[in-house]
Amino acid sequence: MKIFAIGQNYVEHNKELNSVNPTEPVVFMKPDTAALRNNKPFFIPDFSDEVHYETELIVKINRIGKNIAPKFAHRYYDEIGLGVDFTARDIQRRLKKEGKPWEICKAFDNSAVIGDFIPKSELGNLQNIHFHLDMDGQTVQQGNSADMIFEIDTLIAYVSRFFTLKIGDILFTGTPAGVGRVSIGNRLEGYIFNKKMFDFYVK
Repeated sequence: MKIFAIGQNYVEHNKELNSVNPTEPVVFMKPDTAALRNNKPFFIPDFSDEVHYETELIVKINRIGKNIAPKFAHRYYDEIGLGVDFTARDIQRRLKKEGKPWEICKAFDNSAVIGDFIPKSELGNLQNIHFHLDMDGQTVQQGNSADMIFEIDTLIAYVSRFFTLKIGDILFTGTPAGVGRVSIGNRLEGYIFNKKMFDFYVK
């Protein structure tokens, strides 16, 4: 399983991180050891003092594909879910300033929370999917697929130009504004519309 992730895919999130809006998708990857499933707790790593949550719609690839045309991209996934791209923000800032690769702040073990999935046939218009994150019972982040700079089918087509997609691969589609720090004891609950997709604790 490969985990693909998209950066800078929401205008308001780019503003909060003082980033420019990209003219093509920003792609990075996480190894399979980054996956955190089944509502297992997330343990804050000892190498960071500022880990942020980034709630994202995720897509599970259902067939092998390469150089997929955008008009056919919808055939390559049947389900949409919700996940969290945990980011060691302090390390990211330092590495970006130094012009160095920043995999260690994004791709560390258990940094990719993979929640439940919903058949896309149950979601209606895929360009109007609302999602939100509650932390300790309070909504701290919310977004809608309508606000993506690059929609899901465009992302799948773009990624497949460079990487062969295989069954079970996961695509994180970017996070909206409202990212923030997690602390030991926090409870994170993620929703697509009103359906709970994950529920876990930070330790």
